[in-house]
Amino acid sequence: MLKLNRLQVIALGTLGMTLFACALAVGLSIGARSSAVEELAERQEIISRLQLQARQRSGAHVRVTAGTAPIVAFIDAPTSGLAAAQLQTYVARLAKEQQTTVTSSAVEPAARDDAPDFIRMQATLELSLKSLQAMLYQLESGTPYVFVELLSVQQSGAGQHGAEDPILRLTLGIRALWRRG
Repeated sequence: MLKLNRLQVIALGTLGMTLFACALAVGLSIGARSSAVEELAERQEIISRLQLQARQRSGAHVRVTAGTAPIVAFIDAPTSGLAAAQLQTYVARLAKEQQTTVTSSAVEPAARDDAPDFIRMQATLELSLKSLQAMLYQLESGTPYVFVELLSVQQSGAGQHGAEDPILRLTLGIRALWRRG
């Protein structure tokens, strides 16, 4: 029989403990991975059911993809100048729908921290309070996606302080998403 000295026994004990720790780590990682796979499968099942319910409610057979915006969310133009013109036209159309006067509008240069796919614009309009509410709702909830970054409202006429729906001067700073077409 082999006779082991004290150092050899300690080395064998350390080796055994190391092998046990490695086996335990592998077992725990396999268990964690299987739990994660099960959770992922459950979540994908829930998402599939929600997408099916959404399609059934809308009556449309549209494929829903997470994390992507629809094409209509962007201003689609080959150059930034054309995209800016489309944004100005969009704001003018919304103003016309609300019986609003666009006093001025101008495209602003991109800010330093802007991504290259943003178009900025500033517009001044004269409108009533009811038209203001409808205009802001259309800008914020419609397509293309437009973000109101600056909103300044002043009363337009001096003799209208007692009016029920006074005419207001609105200065809007807006930003829209641009997709190179």
